Amino acid sequence: MYPAYLELHSRGELAERVERARELSRRCVLCPRVCGANRVDGEVGECGVGRFAVLSSYGPHFGEESVLRGWRGSGTVFFAGCNMRCVYCQNYEISQLRFGREVSPEDLAAVFLEVQAMGCHNLNLVTPSHVVWQIMEALLIAVDRGFRLPIVYNTSSYDSLQSLRLLDGVVDIYMPDLKYSDSEVAQRYSGVKRYWEVAKKAVKEMYRQVGDLVIGEDGLAKRGVLIRHLVLPNGVAGSKKVMEFIAGELSRDAWVNVMDQYYPTYRAWEYGEISRRITSEEYWEVVDHAARLGIHRGIPFTHSD
Repeated sequence: MYPAYLELHSRGELAERVERARELSRRCVLCPRVCGANRVDGEVGECGVGRFAVLSSYGPHFGEESVLRGWRGSGTVFFAGCNMRCVYCQNYEISQLRFGREVSPEDLAAVFLEVQAMGCHNLNLVTPSHVVWQIMEALLIAVDRGFRLPIVYNTSSYDSLQSLRLLDGVVDIYMPDLKYSDSEVAQRYSGVKRYWEVAKKAVKEMYRQVGDLVIGEDGLAKRGVLIRHLVLPNGVAGSKKVMEFIAGELSRDAWVNVMDQYYPTYRAWEYGEISRRITSEEYWEVVDHAARLGIHRGIPFTHSD
């Protein structure tokens, strides 16, 4: 399937988008924190990253959803730093401690091309919200050198509409993790303001751009939105309300992965209510609620495409 960004590139608009992203980074407003850091001149934003993206790791990943990993793996690129502060982050060494190395746009473009050479089905950008400008710079270089993989935007959903509109026609598959349905809860566990209000608008914009997930005859996702939701202990995430939003304001045909792999790590032990794994009853209560609302595609739901 023809990647969306090739059309933008052919008419010069991809280069224009890179310049717009650069200007928005001069007093950074590219994520909902709106920290105002001059990242163009190297000032570090609240995400912990300045002029250059910080790369943690990259390569074929077989732990993603089957519609992404296929038989050759999803080409994950893990970016260090984050615009959230989740106390239970399972990748906290990357997101909070920022383990990794700074990469120039040319170096990052070379990574994209190497992922393609590895035979991966897609380029899966993990935690990209704070490095949209750097990603687009690298993509512009990579396309000129023959890059053609579809792009997956793997995000916490704490994304600004300005950034998402820059990505319209660039991203083929959005993979938002809808974490909470209560902004006060998000403030407590992830250190961000207005999460639910921001996330709802962000995912609606993603849906406007690409719609329901389209899966080809080969079983691979081609275009659309794939929603994730991690169930937390004691109903902390407000999971039922998340499912009601998906069914009522997005689509009952949405592809939803209800995830059960939460385990307490990082600083989760400081919060008694999330200091244990979830029970099977907690998980299936969410799944059953989603099914009653008419959600039927994804994991563990059945789907036919």
